[in-house]
Amino acid sequence: MKKSVALTFIILLIINQNVRPTGGRTPIPGAYQIELYRNMIEGKVVAVVANQTSMVGQTHLVDKLISIGIDIRVIFSPEHGFRDLADAGENIENGRDPATGISLISLYGSHLKPASADLEGIDVVIFDIQDVGARFYTYISTLSYILEACAENRVKCLVLDRPNPNGFYFDGNILDTAYSSFVGMNPVPVVHGMTVGEYAQMVNGEGWLKGGLRCDLTVIKCKKYDHKTYYILPVRPSPNLPNQTSVYLYPSICFFEGTNISLGRGTSFPFQVFGSPELPDRGFSFTPESVPGAKNPPLLGEICFGTDLRNAINEKLVPAPELNLDLVITAYNDFPQKDKFFTPYFDLLAGGPTLRKQIQKGMNAKQIRATWRDDLAKFGKIREKYLLYR
Repeated sequence: MKKSVALTFIILLIINQNVRPTGGRTPIPGAYQIELYRNMIEGKVVAVVANQTSMVGQTHLVDKLISIGIDIRVIFSPEHGFRDLADAGENIENGRDPATGISLISLYGSHLKPASADLEGIDVVIFDIQDVGARFYTYISTLSYILEACAENRVKCLVLDRPNPNGFYFDGNILDTAYSSFVGMNPVPVVHGMTVGEYAQMVNGEGWLKGGLRCDLTVIKCKKYDHKTYYILPVRPSPNLPNQTSVYLYPSICFFEGTNISLGRGTSFPFQVFGSPELPDRGFSFTPESVPGAKNPPLLGEICFGTDLRNAINEKLVPAPELNLDLVITAYNDFPQKDKFFTPYFDLLAGGPTLRKQIQKGMNAKQIRATWRDDLAKFGKIREKYLLYR
C-alpha cells in the first residue's frame, strides 16, 4: 500500500506540474495533527468513517490510531468502500476489515445512516474522508447522515478536515429541497467552496439536521491552507476520478451522468472526455469497455464521438472560478434526438428541473448564470459564517 500511495502521488505531481499550492505551501490535513485530538479519543470507544483517502502520510488513519492504542470498535465505509475502490453504485457488504478484524459497516445502498444499534457504546465518531467539493459527490451526504445519527444518539463527532481541491470558488444553482437525495441533500450550490469541516459546521449550524437537532461537533483544522489554495490530491478519491484534471472537470461535466452521454467510464480517462454514438464525428472517439472501477459502463462497447478534455489544465480550461455550462449545452444542441438526451437522474443531479428546462428552452450559459446570482449572494453570506480558512 505504501508504494502504491507514493506512486499515485508522484504521478499526480507529474500530471499537474503546472498547478501548485498557493505560495508554495503544502497543506497539512487535520488527520496528521494527532496531538490536537489525541486527548479527545484516548480512553474512549471510537468509530471511524473512512476510506482509501484517510491517510496519515503513508499509513492509514485506522492503522495509525490502533498503533497508539485507540480503541476502534466500528469502521463505517462510504460509497466505493473502505480500503479498496468499488464501482459507483456497487453494493458494499458489511463484514470485517481484513487488516484489523474490526467490524465494518457499509453506509451505502439501503443503509445510508448509522442506526442506534450501530452506535451503541460508541463515545466518538471520527470522520476523515477526502471530498472534491461538489454537491453531488456523496461523501458529504454520508457526513450529513453521520452528524444526524450522532445528534440523535448523543455521540460526539470529530471531523478531521482536509483541503478542498475545488475550494477556491462556489457556483451553481441552489438545490431545491423538494429534490433532496443522496446526490444532493442540502440547499447549497453545485460547488459549495467549503472543506468537509466547514460544510459540517454549516449543516449543524443552519439546523439542516432532522428535527433541527445539533450535533456535538469538533473540527480539527488543516494547516497551511486557505481558499486560494490549489490542492493536489495525493490519493485518488474515487474510481473514476484518477487525476487532478478529472477532479477540476468533475463539477461541470458530472451533469452528463443524467444524460445519454458517456463520460468515459470504461476508459483510462474517465471524467476527462464525453461522447455518444449520436454526436457528430469531429475527429475524436472512444469506446467504453468493462474495466475495474467501471464493470458495466454506459454505452459499453459502442463507439462514442465527442470531446477530449484531457489537456484541460494546459489549455487553461481548468482550474476555473465557475462551472462550465457550455459543455452540456453544446452537447444537447448537437444531439439529434432532443427528447432522449436527458434521463430522470438529471433533475436529481441538478437539484431540481430548472436547469434542464432552461437548456431545453434554448437559454445560453450567461442567461442561465444570471438566474443564479441572487441565490448565490445569499448563500455566500451563510457560507461566510462557517469558514475556517480566510
